[in-house]
Amino acid sequence: MAFPAANLCSEVGLRVLLSPFGSNVVTRAACCSIGIGLPVYSTFKAIEKKDQNEQQKWLVYWAAYGSFSLVEAFTDKILSWFPLYYHVKFAFLVWLQLPTLEGSRLLYNNYLRPFFLRHQARLDNITGVIYSEIVKFVSAHQGDIQFAKNLFRKMWSSINGIIHPAGRQSSGGRIEGPSTRKQDEESESEDED
Repeated sequence: MAFPAANLCSEVGLRVLLSPFGSNVVTRAACCSIGIGLPVYSTFKAIEKKDQNEQQKWLVYWAAYGSFSLVEAFTDKILSWFPLYYHVKFAFLVWLQLPTLEGSRLLYNNYLRPFFLRHQARLDNITGVIYSEIVKFVSAHQGDIQFAKNLFRKMWSSINGIIHPAGRQSSGGRIEGPSTRKQDEESESEDED
């Protein structure tokens, strides 16, 4: 049985690749869907099934994708000017995921793993310094963080009240939704009597 989301993604992907002069918005959305959306769901499935092989596959994918995203963050403004950049990016993201090609495993085994093994001590020191600075920052700004949390909660509550105005509190402390039409009709007929 074919997976409907995979069929949809492949159809969208084919259309994106076959329309080279299409909108960058469409190709960016396709890259995001295939690079993040589908892998997030596949990772969820691997975790829920407790399948070690699938979990390993998606961990390797995320290491490859994260490394690619890190490099792209510094080069995207330049590379995006090249014709068909997002089409090539889309094809690369598909290559990373395809089980028959195992692109993410090749990238990890040939480049990422050797790099991290060679520089592991230096990277451990850098991450240790970064984490300690984060801890210092958070402790120094605990009051500001609490203020921001409370502000966010109040804004969320206000937005939720605008979106769901029917959810008002009754005197019993319960939140009641809108009444049904039958109850309204019964109360109207009782009022008329």
